[in-house]
Amino acid sequence: MKLAITFLFCSLLLFNCESPTKTEDIHEENWNKRQVNLPLLDSLNSGKSYLSIYSQIYSISQHRTHNLTAMASLRNISDKDTIYLTKAAYYDTHGKLLKTYFNKPIYLAPLETTEIIIDELSVEGGTGSNFIFEWKTPKNSPEPYFEGVMNSTMGKQGLSFITQSIRIE
Repeated sequence: MKLAITFLFCSLLLFNCESPTKTEDIHEENWNKRQVNLPLLDSLNSGKSYLSIYSQIYSISQHRTHNLTAMASLRNISDKDTIYLTKAAYYDTHGKLLKTYFNKPIYLAPLETTEIIIDELSVEGGTGSNFIFEWKTPKNSPEPYFEGVMNSTMGKQGLSFITQSIRIE
């Protein structure tokens, strides 16, 4: 009887354990659907923006970090024009390129938003990770807006904050 109870207990533990969450790009299919062949048109304005993202922050001391889920929000703030994102490159704390999110230009329709999610389990970016976005807009159209939203919850405690992009070219 003891053996049966032990076996049952071990079986319950084994089958009730959750497997680790996969850290994959949830928008991979979305990028493919949004691809456009964008000829080099002089009628479009070009720009480059920088966005700081934190996949980890320091907690208590420099020797302890806290993991965060980070979302880079990519927004077309024009209510009239479609805009084009030509590059979304993710770099770690040391400036090493970790990932480029799409290989061909994608579009965002007027007032449309899409996101890039950095999973809480993905800490390769470290405490000073960042994005460089390259984009094209029609003349007299507002520039795209990029915002970082970082958050984490543990028990009854939650932490969240935002960062905003700046134009660098």
